[in-house]
Amino acid sequence: MKLAYSSNAYLRFSIEETIARIAALGYAGLELLADVPHAWPAGLLPERKESIRRCLAEHGLAIANVNGFMMHGVGDPRQPYWHPSWIEPDANYRAIRREHTCRALELAAELGGPSVQTEPGGPLPPGASWQAALATFHDALMPCVELAGKLGVLLLIEPEPGLLIERFEQYLELAQRVDSPWLGLNFDIGHAYCVGQEPREWIPRMAAHTRHYHIEDIAPSREHAHLVPGRGAIDFPAVLAAIRATGYDGWVTVELYPYVEDPDAAGREARECLERAMGGNDE
Repeated sequence: MKLAYSSNAYLRFSIEETIARIAALGYAGLELLADVPHAWPAGLLPERKESIRRCLAEHGLAIANVNGFMMHGVGDPRQPYWHPSWIEPDANYRAIRREHTCRALELAAELGGPSVQTEPGGPLPPGASWQAALATFHDALMPCVELAGKLGVLLLIEPEPGLLIERFEQYLELAQRVDSPWLGLNFDIGHAYCVGQEPREWIPRMAAHTRHYHIEDIAPSREHAHLVPGRGAIDFPAVLAAIRATGYDGWVTVELYPYVEDPDAAGREARECLERAMGGNDE
């Protein structure tokens, strides 16, 4: 396993300074936020992409994943980054999410990112049935899955509490419909804990689908609020042992977007906790 840190904790810093800070904390990789202020694909000029490439090379960081979930760049006042979702009633509004995801896939291909993760359908619209919303999600997603295959970049679904797909059984239903090797699972350890799906039990069950992990702690109440690993109730030695037992040797990305006040301190504490849980540096 290789540890990365998501740049979405560094919303008050440029992407270049974020790269330097994450490297200084001892992480091997960075999850690149495909959003403002870091790498909003619709407005990212070639010279900005080149600056990101140079900075990554200078600091010896790899891109672990591209985060295409958050969409602050749209500026939708209704709800931070969930809208526009894949299942908006307005097809034209849904299309904004689709086009953003296509651009994020192209950005990942240009910068050498192996995958892009996206939201699991968004909030269920009032009066809509789950099955009808899943069909809408599938239809909206398929052009992006096809593009992912052409580009050689994985498109990952991240189940999240309160959104259309929040449980692994629901992800499996979507995956069966899509039936593509370019669709995968972004297994978020904290999200699984929030919905009562114990991570250590589900890690082996979902290993065939998992292409990337997010990791954070969650309080014993299972409230969906990301905490620095070690401050909540998740048993990280057991979780990391379960991941290792599957033979997974890819990226595990720390995601601590609530810690914008001091992302360095949060990231340092998280890395130290996870390395202790792994029995030392796993590199």
